[in-house]
Amino acid sequence: MTKAERQKLLEEKLVTMQAYENELRAEGIRYIGGVDEVGRGPLAGPVTAACVVLPEDFDVLGVDDSKKLSEKKREELFDKIREKALAVGIGMCDNRVIDEINILEATKKAMAEAIRDADSQLEEKGLSPEGTEHLLIDAVSLKDVDKPQTSIIKGDAKSLSIAAASIIAKVTRDRLMAEYHRQYPYYGFDTNKGYGTKAHYEGIDKYGITPIHRKTFLKNIL
Repeated sequence: MTKAERQKLLEEKLVTMQAYENELRAEGIRYIGGVDEVGRGPLAGPVTAACVVLPEDFDVLGVDDSKKLSEKKREELFDKIREKALAVGIGMCDNRVIDEINILEATKKAMAEAIRDADSQLEEKGLSPEGTEHLLIDAVSLKDVDKPQTSIIKGDAKSLSIAAASIIAKVTRDRLMAEYHRQYPYYGFDTNKGYGTKAHYEGIDKYGITPIHRKTFLKNIL
């Protein structure tokens, strides 16, 4: 594939990924929050959510489901999204909250926190006194968030706003797990990000669990 052909595919992808957003904008809705999370499955660390509000003229190519992108590409897009987005909200629930209320409820709580963060940014910038006007959410419905919302299965591959949120959440959490690796160097957090790899389980067997481990995820070995 030539460079020109690749460029054309990326441009077409950008248009395709804005179908949900453009439908809402046609109804007069301007501030659309894409919401996604990362970190539901790991044995350690927080679940992290992001709510990203993109401008209508957002033109960064390559934004996609974070799982489809290399670490280098995610890092590159992370900076571009933060630079051009109208708002980038972050929410987290740590292992203690996850153990207390379960991972699904912790995920919803982190998403709600990310939305409040994005709303505050929009309000502070004088863009929207009530923050986001509509939410596009990856696979989850947030009954406790009193805003119009659309839940989209595999939304991080279908909506530009959700894809952007998936990148923000993933890079934010990965950087945090790298910091945890410096505190707890025997579990491979810099590479496994807290997921249950062989090296991770070997670390638990030899050194026990850390303060960031999810005890409810380790019932079989504790």
